[in-house]
Amino acid sequence: MSARILVAEDDAKQSRLIRIYLEREGHAVHVVADGRAALERARSARPDLIVLDVMLPLVDGLDVCRILRIESDVPILLLTARVAEEDMLLGLDLGADDYLTKPYSPRELTARVRALLRRSGRPGGGGGPAVLRVGEVELDTARFEVRVAGRPVELTAKEFAILETLAREPGRVFTRAQIIERVFGFDRDVLERTVDAHVMNMRRKLGTGPDGSHVETVYGRGYRLADGPVPASPPAGG
Repeated sequence: MSARILVAEDDAKQSRLIRIYLEREGHAVHVVADGRAALERARSARPDLIVLDVMLPLVDGLDVCRILRIESDVPILLLTARVAEEDMLLGLDLGADDYLTKPYSPRELTARVRALLRRSGRPGGGGGPAVLRVGEVELDTARFEVRVAGRPVELTAKEFAILETLAREPGRVFTRAQIIERVFGFDRDVLERTVDAHVMNMRRKLGTGPDGSHVETVYGRGYRLADGPVPASPPAGG
C-alpha cells in the first residue's frame, strides 16, 4: 500500500527531484514551499510521513517539527544544510525521527523514507501481513492477488487499494472521504461518486457470499468489509 508523503521544501528543483523519486516508489506526494503551508497540510491531510526542510520561509522547519510533534507521531525526516553536530541533535531533540544533510543522494532519501515507514508500521514500509483474510475474501498484497472462496478475482489498482483499506480493518465503516484520503492520496479532485463507481465494480467482481455482499454499504456513512454474517446490500451509491 502506498504512503501519503508531505514534502516541505522551498527549493523548486529539490522538491521536484524528491517528488520524482518518491512517486517512483509508488507513494502519493504533495509538495508545499513554506512552513505555514506545511502545518496546515499536515493537520488537514494527515500524511504518513513528512520530509521537512529546516530552512523554510514563514515558519522555520524546526518550529514546524516541534509543533507537529506535540500534535501527532507522524514520522519526520529533516533535510538540513547545517552540518554542525549540535544543529543535528537539536532537530532530533525536537522530535525528528531522522535527518539528511545536503547535498544528499535521492536514493538515500528514498531508503530513509522506506526505513521510517517500516519502523512506524505505516503504509509503504512493508509492514503488516502480506496476506489478508476476511471471511471468504483473501488478499495477497505482495502479489496483488485476490481470491474469493478460492476463486481468483481480477481487480484494478484502485479497486485493490480500496479493498485492502477495508480488509485491514474488517467491520470498520470507512466514509467516502476517508477512502479518498487513503487510496487517492492528495488528489482532492476525486469525487465521492468516483468511490461509489469503484466499489460497485469491485462488488460485482467479488460476487456475493452465503451471508450477502462482501462489501457492505452502511447508508449515510460509507462502506465496510463484512467480518461476519451480514444481510444482502443493495447496489453501491446509497
